[in-house]
Order: sequence, then structure tokens, then C-alpha cells
Amino acid sequence: MTSNNAKETEIEYAIEPDLSVDEFIGVLESSTLAERRPVGDRACIAGMLEHADLIVTARAGDALVGVARSVTDFNYCCYLSDLAVDERYQKRGIGKRLIDETQDRLGSKCNLILLSAPAAIEYYPRIGFEKHPQAWILEPGKHTG
Repeated sequence: MTSNNAKETEIEYAIEPDLSVDEFIGVLESSTLAERRPVGDRACIAGMLEHADLIVTARAGDALVGVARSVTDFNYCCYLSDLAVDERYQKRGIGKRLIDETQDRLGSKCNLILLSAPAAIEYYPRIGFEKHPQAWILEPGKHTG
């Protein structure tokens, strides 16, 4: 798919279930999302890609400039785990388009859920997301009870 939006000239969006570990790490690093992802643990990154249900990419030519990686049942909920856009390509609508492309592949009743990076807290409400006050996280190594 090629965008018709002038702000996204030459950006192509696609589903890439076989995205390489190196390319994924590269866009995480160029977007600053690497600060909160285990980019030094290639096995973990490989597992993140292997077990993702939906990977939408944005490319400028052959260069990966954005990715939306999701875990979903395609019907009720979709966790958008990673939304990364190379800093050099930000503020061009690429992140929003990656979200739209993700939603286009989900069922009509499927909720899109994400945890915001601290620097992006103001971004998501501007594009239509609602803050949910009842989100909870159980960190690795911690157990219930």
C-alpha cells in the first residue's frame, strides 16, 4: 500500500510477519523505544517477533522507518505492544497510519490497547485514544498473593 497523503510521500505500509531481528532493533533504536525494550537480548527480540500476531511496517524505499507490533485475538482485543517511528520520520503521520493499518486488520468490535511511552503521553489523546484508569501490570518475577 502506498499512501496518497503528501506528508507521507514514498512511505509504503505492509504486513511483514517475517520482519528481521536486525531491522526491528534498528527502528527501535532510531525511535528511542530501545530505551524500554531488551534490544541487547536478541533471543528475546526474536521471540517478540515470532509470537506477534500482527506486524505492520512503514518503509521509505528499502529502509524500515516505522513498525507497529501487536498481540491480538483479532476480535475482542489487540495489544499494540510496540509503535516505533524513526525520529527522522516523526511528525509526518506515520505513527497514526501504522495504527490505522493495524485497526483495518482487526474485527469491527476489537479494542486497541497500548501502554504509552512517557514522552508520548500527550500524543495518544490527540489521535482519539481514551485513557483507561484501571490498567495493571504484573512485572516478571513477581507473583500474585
